[in-house]
Amino acid sequence: MVAIKEYRITNNCTVEEYQVAQLYAVAQASKNETGGGEGVEVRKNEPYDDDKGKGQYTYKVYHLASRLPSYISKIAPASALELHEEAWNGYPYCKTVLTNPFMGKNFKIIYETQHVGNDRGQLENALNAPPEVLKNRKVVHIDVANDKPDKYKPEEDPTKFKSTKTERGPLQGEWMKTCEPVMTCYKLVTAEFIWFGMQGLVETFIHKTVLQLFLSFHRQLFCWTDQWYGMTIQDIRDLEAQTAKELEEVSHL
Repeated sequence: MVAIKEYRITNNCTVEEYQVAQLYAVAQASKNETGGGEGVEVRKNEPYDDDKGKGQYTYKVYHLASRLPSYISKIAPASALELHEEAWNGYPYCKTVLTNPFMGKNFKIIYETQHVGNDRGQLENALNAPPEVLKNRKVVHIDVANDKPDKYKPEEDPTKFKSTKTERGPLQGEWMKTCEPVMTCYKLVTAEFIWFGMQGLVETFIHKTVLQLFLSFHRQLFCWTDQWYGMTIQDIRDLEAQTAKELEEVSHL
């Protein structure tokens, strides 16, 4: 059975602010993860207007060799050491699909996200999922302040950060019940790994990894408030273009 979980992540910002914050944080994370021929390769970043709707399309390749045990990276084919990501950002709804060339149709992770303003994570079906999905879905609430990441960084701790530009924070106690402004990301994640004897184990590992990624990313996002606050979407597009250029240069070092 395919593993389906819906992650609900409440944030101390507006929906409009979150769009800028998310794109800013993604660009910064891409730079931090790239170097020496490894990391993130941006192949496409362009507007789309088709049967999927209207928004921004990105196609990225994540090179993973250095993140795997050396004995695996030495014997595995190059296509097994890559994750390909296609994303359709038609904000406030977004869809992302992760695949692996080596696994082909046997591996896929699908993220569907709905961003809802003035919301604290209580909508029963924000993504309008069909009954068969709801039947198998498990809901996971993420508290970006009080949930502890695997790798703790004091500079990315929302319980200690206070924004000088917005005076938001620190996020403490039952902050999700009272913070203003507020919005929630509803992320429906479907993980599929078809490999006899390993499917359940790998899909469980995928969701554990996804949980930590979402938690760490949104802790960063809040603690970087003074960096992204006040930026426009055009500022972000300019930053993305510069980041893509820098990633291309660094990847060839």
